[in-house]
Amino acid sequence: MNFTKTTEQASNYQHLEKMSVTELLANINNEDKTVPYAVEKALPQIETLVTQIVSKMKQGGRLFYIGAGTSGRLGVVDASECPPTFGVPFDQVIGLIAGGDTAIRKAVENAEDDANQAWLDLKEWNISEKDVVVGIAASGTTPYVIGGLEKCNQNNIITGCITCNQGSPLATTAQFPIEVVVGPEFVTGSSRMKAGTAQKLVLNMLSTATMIQLGKVKGNKMVDMQLSNNKLVDRGVKMIMDEIGVGYEEAQALLADHGSVRKAVNFYNENN
Repeated sequence: MNFTKTTEQASNYQHLEKMSVTELLANINNEDKTVPYAVEKALPQIETLVTQIVSKMKQGGRLFYIGAGTSGRLGVVDASECPPTFGVPFDQVIGLIAGGDTAIRKAVENAEDDANQAWLDLKEWNISEKDVVVGIAASGTTPYVIGGLEKCNQNNIITGCITCNQGSPLATTAQFPIEVVVGPEFVTGSSRMKAGTAQKLVLNMLSTATMIQLGKVKGNKMVDMQLSNNKLVDRGVKMIMDEIGVGYEEAQALLADHGSVRKAVNFYNENN
């Protein structure tokens, strides 16, 4: 397949080493401003994939992200944030990275080049037709990710992807591709920059829209969030105050008794 890897094309800027700090920051920022517009063009693709994820998760399925390097790390970050933000089990949204958890901090040599490993990693989680697997790769050519989606397709598992090159092998492999074309990077080929930002924005959309559709947000608040530190407990108390109109101490007591904003509010409403 012949396709243009815009993520690898030469930067629009020359002689970066001669720029002042002010110029460097202004030019990076100018490039970053283009990313949300590239994401906007992909909204129909994102909507289609969210719809598939919601449907499967309502039937008890899970969402998996698979990726290598920066893309894999971004998937792990998004998955890791779902339990504290939305109160879902740690194994409902799962991020897998080529090379295993070691690769989150330190690159694992050649891990992304193994086309068979992603399927082995997924099988450790007893992957099934109830689940959805989203491959993340800026280039759209990562063997670990493509190989994983190919095996999922063969096993009737819904596949999606997030990539930053139009018409890539990954996009043609995924049943529901998302292609966010951000163009050349400020530093040629450094796809942790605009491409990484685009992938993060799309991941935010996938998980947040899905969780809202699954009823994990009430009004505009994270009523199922885990109360894992003082900041979040204080936020939860104030949510209860806003929702049912009680004072801080009463809201604090309700939250302590019931362990979540949702349960505290429901109890209050049922008994008053």
